[in-house]
Amino acid sequence: MTSSARYLNATEAANRLGVSAKALRLYEQRGLIAPLRTASGWRSYGQDAMARGAEIVALRELGFSLAQVERVLNGDAAGLEPALAAHQDDLQNRLRQLVSTIGTVASLRDDLARGRTPTAGELTRLAASGSEFSIAFDLPHPWGGERFELGRIRPLTYIVGPLGSGKTRLAYRIAETVPNAVCLGLDRTDAAVTADPDLRSRVDHTLSWLVEDGATVSDALIALMAGLEADGRSLIVVDMIEQGLDQATQEALIAHLRRRAACARPIVMLTRSNAILDLASVGTDEAIILCPANHSPPSFVAPYPGTPGYEAVATCLATPEVRARTEGVIAWRPKVA
Repeated sequence: MTSSARYLNATEAANRLGVSAKALRLYEQRGLIAPLRTASGWRSYGQDAMARGAEIVALRELGFSLAQVERVLNGDAAGLEPALAAHQDDLQNRLRQLVSTIGTVASLRDDLARGRTPTAGELTRLAASGSEFSIAFDLPHPWGGERFELGRIRPLTYIVGPLGSGKTRLAYRIAETVPNAVCLGLDRTDAAVTADPDLRSRVDHTLSWLVEDGATVSDALIALMAGLEADGRSLIVVDMIEQGLDQATQEALIAHLRRRAACARPIVMLTRSNAILDLASVGTDEAIILCPANHSPPSFVAPYPGTPGYEAVATCLATPEVRARTEGVIAWRPKVA
């Protein structure tokens, strides 16, 4: 190395590229990027590695799976047509959303010209994307009806809490409050896939991308994707989204959900897996809600060490291997003598 200032360590490189260090390691494992090593064995990213990393990140933002990224980088055009078609659909959806917003702004300007002042609510809704809306509701038991302002629902929202904290009740109350929302419970099945050829096609398309990112197809994954891909729902609440999925599949799944279009329907998911909720990878379009063990009201938690609630969230999460061993465990409390 001629100048150490030209080289970045893994944390610096990840921050510069806007990804997690975990994502960088995954790219390296797939042979997509090859950082140098220092004399003490630390990864070191020079100009070439950073340029390759920027290409990978850009292709991932287009919705390409890791296998498709590898083919593009190797000059292989196979499989690009479906990826580009999906990206075109995303852009068209965003365009329709933008046209709708422009129409709303024009309508508000017309009202203003006629002497009617828009309400604060009408104006603030312009700042939210089509997939984000605000709700408030009375909390169910064990919180005793206290009002909860969920505010803007992000494209991805995680609900976390220890056993018996009420997180499942909170999730179901959200599904009850949002019009045309649906809750995918632990008893989800893939029955709808066989009955709906169009849904089957969408599920198969998504499964092919997930497999290229390392997922293993299973009944649990098919049932989950059937619920996520179904039409006509404004918001989807998923109970323990990692149920029945191994670590590689969970990692492929959350990467897929993060690549969805900005206008896709929001997903609220309960989880206790650190593969699904990797605190180091939470983005600006994601939110974390903690249900405390002491039945204090749920609260939003920022994904930064030292912030209120961060440690409580971290202690609720475990690796998929540990989660598999403890699946089905029921909280038990001895009777007080």
